[in-house]
Amino acid sequence: MSFEIWMTFGLAAALILIVPGPTVVLVISQASNYGRISVVPLVTGVLCGDFVAMTLSLMGLGALMSTSAELFLTFKWLAAIYLIYLGIKQLKTTQNKSLASETVKNRSAFKLFRSSFVVTALNPKGIAFFVVFFPHFIDPTKPVLIQLIILGSTFLILALVNISIYAIFAGRLSERVRQSNVRKWFNRASGSTLIGAGIFTAGMQR
Repeated sequence: MSFEIWMTFGLAAALILIVPGPTVVLVISQASNYGRISVVPLVTGVLCGDFVAMTLSLMGLGALMSTSAELFLTFKWLAAIYLIYLGIKQLKTTQNKSLASETVKNRSAFKLFRSSFVVTALNPKGIAFFVVFFPHFIDPTKPVLIQLIILGSTFLILALVNISIYAIFAGRLSERVRQSNVRKWFNRASGSTLIGAGIFTAGMQR
């Protein structure tokens, strides 16, 4: 793989990652609610989710999903329902200030990790993306596995930088919002955004 091809891949991947999708919406919503302590588990969940989606795609699931309407719908609805569930749960925490405060204290790192991992790994567009995107930068005359490792590692590093910026910004913004009435509207906006992301995911087409 030439340096020019690798740079082109990096620039294309960076542009694609910058555009907010369901994963970015989830991370911003969760980080804005739970602060900087949520950044590491959320980012780790996204990276693991991207790795799983990438691996499944390269194993053939992405190609199968592009031809199987039933499989695509299964992944799509699982991701959509989970996003809507998280959004409704977020809205409920705004109904009682003490409940919201207790939720922030007791929110475990694993639950934060799980939320970002599930949404990222189940995103049907993400799985199909790797099947469509990667082959354009593969030279069939050279060892394919090494090229896939290079491209995959590059994508994950860029994804790490991108999602970390979103999460850190949202976490710091959350900690600056101390007034209870402002935080209540902040949480409502986060919950509504998650529900909107779920509805958007449900409307995805193959």
